[in-house]
Formats: sequence, C-alpha cells, structure tokens
Amino acid sequence: MQAQSLRLNAFGLDNIALTPVDVPEPGPHEVLVSLHAASLNYRDLMVVLGIYNPKMEFPRILGSDAAGIVTAVGSAVTHFKPGDRVATLFFQDWLYGPFTPTTGKSGLGGPIDGTFTTTRLFPEHGLIHIPGYLTDEEAATLPCASLTAWNALVEKGNLRAGQTVLVLGTGGVSLFALQIAKLHGARVIVTSSSDEKLQRARALGADETINYRTTPAWDKAVKDLTNGIGADHIVEVGGSNTLALSASAAAFNGHIYIIGVLSGTDGPGLDPRSALVKSLNVHGVYVGSRAMFQRMNAAFSLARTHPVIDRVFPLTEARAAFEHMQSGSHFGKIVLSLQ
Repeated sequence: MQAQSLRLNAFGLDNIALTPVDVPEPGPHEVLVSLHAASLNYRDLMVVLGIYNPKMEFPRILGSDAAGIVTAVGSAVTHFKPGDRVATLFFQDWLYGPFTPTTGKSGLGGPIDGTFTTTRLFPEHGLIHIPGYLTDEEAATLPCASLTAWNALVEKGNLRAGQTVLVLGTGGVSLFALQIAKLHGARVIVTSSSDEKLQRARALGADETINYRTTPAWDKAVKDLTNGIGADHIVEVGGSNTLALSASAAAFNGHIYIIGVLSGTDGPGLDPRSALVKSLNVHGVYVGSRAMFQRMNAAFSLARTHPVIDRVFPLTEARAAFEHMQSGSHFGKIVLSLQ
C-alpha cells in the first residue's frame, strides 16, 4: 500500500514535496489509519525553516497531529477496530506521568515521521478515540494546540472559577485557552494587534480585550482591568520579547505558561527578580500525555466544545497553508485536508 506524504528534504519551504511512501501491513500491536485531516502548528513551520532542530535528519514526513479512521489492526490490538475514529498522540510514548527525556524522542514530525500523509501505521498506544460530535477537521486540532492549553491551565495551573486568565494572541493554543478558561468559569482577557480579531474573541467569550499595538504597555492595562491585582494565569506564546511584560501583568503567586516563541528567543527575557518578588510559578508546557487527553475529551464532550478553525487547505496546497501561518493573519487553527 502507498500513501501520499508531505516530506521535507532540506530546510525551507522550497524543499517540501508530496511523495509516494510505502505503508506496510500492521504488525501485531499496530493500527493502520486512513488520515482525513491534520492541523498546522507553529512548531511545524519552525521544523520546515530549520529553527526547531537544525540537526534534524532528512527526509522527514512533516506534521504534528491528525485525525482519521482505522482501516486495519494487528492481531494483538484490543483497543481499536476498523471503523473507529481516532486522533494521534503528538508524543507517541507519553501515556501518563511526568514528561521524560525518552518522551521527547517520540514527537511526530520531528524526531520521527509525522502526520501529513494519507495513510500511516501507528502503535496502538499512539492513538486515542475522538469525541463523536466533532468533525475530522475539528478533531485534528486537539492533539497539540488544545492539549497544550489544557495541560497548562487545568493540569499544571489547577484553574478555578473566578480567576483571571490572560491569553496572548488569537492563534490555536490561545483560543483553546480562552474556551477552556470559560468552561471553568474564569474571567478572560485577550490581547491582539487586530481589533477585528479582538471582536471575534469577545464573541467566543472573552471578557476584556487589549490591542497591544495601540496599547504597548498592555501589562499596565491588565492590572488596570484587575484593580491592580494582575492575572492569575498567563498563556505566554510570545517568547522572550513578551515574557517580561507577562511577569509584570501577573498577580502575586500567579502562573505563567511558556508555550510559544512567536516574538523570538533573543529578546530581553525575564528578570529573575520579578519572578522572585511575586513568587511566580513559571511552567514550560510541552503538549501533554494520553491521560490528560482523555480528561480533556471528557470535558469537551460534556460541554460540546468546538475548536475554532480558520481555514482548511488541501494537502496539495500545503505551502500556501504554511505561508498563511507565516502571515499571522489566521484566527484559530489552520487545517490540512488529507483526503
């Protein structure tokens, strides 16, 4: 059997190409999946540009997450059967417990081949059933962006009703954080450089919004909106150029979740004294485990939460999808249709 796979042969957008790849029959503990949709993550763009891992081996099939339908199973598989709708785990080997060095070696589309392919074999433990009310395109956005936001706010931060969550930007992780925060009864402040995006964020439930282009001292604006207290939780996707402002905007004993580096890694960063004085909790968040994914799916199913999808591109237009991400004009998740 052959699959059409998007492979990176050298760093740069000029070096991605659709290539036929042979797919063997499943072994005893393997599951064959016809992948229907995959979502684009900023991490995928970093991989293509050579920023994520400059020493990565080629060729590499791109893609961090996807959803599809099981078409065949190995003789020892017990959790899945043909016809089941499934999503992939980003870290194929992170089932439960803390993150470990071994876990990091099982990330799709980096250390191992990824999900931008029409058909792929997975180990049985590398898949999870998806909520039945979601489309394939919606389900494909859960394994990375959604689980990252869930791990940050719920698993690490123990988010409680009535707390204030500051969300930077309106990309995939940020909008999932907004939805998860509202699901838990929190107050949410969203920042963006676009008034149109901020208006859309309010329609999703944001309580307050700040345009950081017209209000560059947005940390002060956050404190003004919280009677000088600051935000209890900050979903930090900006990187070193926004981290100091996030620390300024945080409440005493607040949580800052370092998730992205959209503004770069060579900015001023965080003065340790600001974290010390406020007794801040600074977390690095790298997606999440299968056990976390199960808890998130249960919550989303109960609330009938729908991911926010910006646009769906066919796999043949993957380069245009990457360029759309580079432009920063998207609101929510960019998805690739694989069929």
